[in-house]
Amino acid sequence: MSALFKHVLACVDLGDVASSRQVVLAAREIMSPESVLHIFTAVPDFGRSIVGSFFPDDFETTAIDKTREELHGFIDEQVPDGIRVQAVIGHGNIYEEIIEAAEKVQADLIVIGSHRPELKDYLLGPNAARVVRHAPVSVLVVRKT
Repeated sequence: MSALFKHVLACVDLGDVASSRQVVLAAREIMSPESVLHIFTAVPDFGRSIVGSFFPDDFETTAIDKTREELHGFIDEQVPDGIRVQAVIGHGNIYEEIIEAAEKVQADLIVIGSHRPELKDYLLGPNAARVVRHAPVSVLVVRKT
């Protein structure tokens, strides 16, 4: 039997491990043994803004290296052996990086978390809402329980 979803992009926030764990679990539930799980996280790009001037010159490189370490640690803890997995790191605008990563890995599904809605969010957080609107593939939004 071939997999319904061959390449699943699970978008995690390493600052919110509980929500990220739920995203990975949801992704794993709909994968087949032939599927590849691409676990994505992003490092925001502060370099082009006034905020970027307050950080050392090598801040972004250091942040990306540290994020890579943390993402691999997260994968080691959350993804059982036997699942084909790839770490993917974006750098820039979060929702744009998710869309770009989905295209690069040829994802046929994006799994993303969303925090509990507040009045200002209506239903989804701003990044999840943009991904849902602009993604070239299906998107599964996992609510934090």
